[in-house]
Amino acid sequence: MGISPAVAFTTILLALMIGAGVVSSSWGYALGRQALTGVRQPDTRPASSAASDQASPATSSGPMLRDEQEIIQDVKLRMSGTPAESGQ
Repeated sequence: MGISPAVAFTTILLALMIGAGVVSSSWGYALGRQALTGVRQPDTRPASSAASDQASPATSSGPMLRDEQEIIQDVKLRMSGTPAESGQ
């Protein structure tokens, strides 16, 4: 009495699926590790840094928003080829 062909085929397919899963997961881990090479955690938490930036708006240089007409005029000057004076 031998092993039935259906059981053998199922066992072979199961082993191949497990092998493919192990190979693909190790390959994905290696690719992810390589992609993150050189990336490091910031020294400070971004949330606390953003909160401290909002707490002191007087230290920012220049206005946050520009007038739309100034932007359009600047773009037209740049498109015409004349050098535009930048206020920054």
